[in-house]
Amino acid sequence: MSKRSSHMYCRCSLAAIAVFLISQFAMAQEVKTTTLLLDHVSICGASLDALRQIFRDAGMAADVLGPQADGTTQAAMLGFDDGTYIELVAPMKPGAAEGSGWAKFMTDEDVPCAWTVGTNSLQEEVDRLKQAGIAVTAPARGNRKRADGMSLEWTTADVGSTTPGAVLPSIIEDQTPRAWRAPASASLQGAPVTGVANVVLGVNNLEAAIALLHKAYGWSGPLIENQRDFGKVAYFPGEPVILAAPTGGGWLADRIAKYGESPVAYLLNARDFAAAVKKYKLSGGKTWFGQKVAWFDLDKLKGYRVGVIGE
Repeated sequence: MSKRSSHMYCRCSLAAIAVFLISQFAMAQEVKTTTLLLDHVSICGASLDALRQIFRDAGMAADVLGPQADGTTQAAMLGFDDGTYIELVAPMKPGAAEGSGWAKFMTDEDVPCAWTVGTNSLQEEVDRLKQAGIAVTAPARGNRKRADGMSLEWTTADVGSTTPGAVLPSIIEDQTPRAWRAPASASLQGAPVTGVANVVLGVNNLEAAIALLHKAYGWSGPLIENQRDFGKVAYFPGEPVILAAPTGGGWLADRIAKYGESPVAYLLNARDFAAAVKKYKLSGGKTWFGQKVAWFDLDKLKGYRVGVIGE
């Protein structure tokens, strides 16, 4: 090799090394994103019978699950065709849930209280969150026996430093087939709504909440718009959560002041939006991030907000 060729080779080699190092640095700096798979959402109240009656009056009959593993609460569920479900939770008897994380939600009101996402690798997700600087509990085993005697088993972890599932979602991994735990309710099979699409989280500070979700899941650049009944809302495309921060007084500010930052509304995915509006007598049609949104009657649902979103 000539001297000139040798110098050219060295320069090319150094350039290649520089490009490689820069690309590796860029990859290291890139924040990996985590896509959440919504498992179920929860509504808490003082009476399970009352909760079930509210949804029955709205056209959706919930299935009784019975006592929870903690022995202080009981539950029912509205299971949808896509596998997601709404869990209705209440004390076994008045005051029985005192001291539990959800006790403040089980008062004389019925309110959205938590959300949970699913995973097939719970320990990996727990480790990832810890590395991101997010508080998370060690995985804990859970179980329940169905009315037909079938035993269900799962593992869960709570994320964040607030009430479990209030801001960052709890995580669940099934040890038995998930379909055993989340069958579709008879009243919802083939219904014009197919499942829970979005959790609307009420937060005090939109920027702080966006930063928290970026830290936990790597999300960035949400779409932001104003909604008259909710204030300023932020949506991360493809993810099941919408943030809502009050821009003044009103019901959302009052709700956050009473219960803290937590879910304030749930949006159900429409198989047929027009059919859903007709069947459930929805009203208040608006557009959220380019999609139609209509709501169940607030009086019929005793003040808590459940809506339908679709094309």
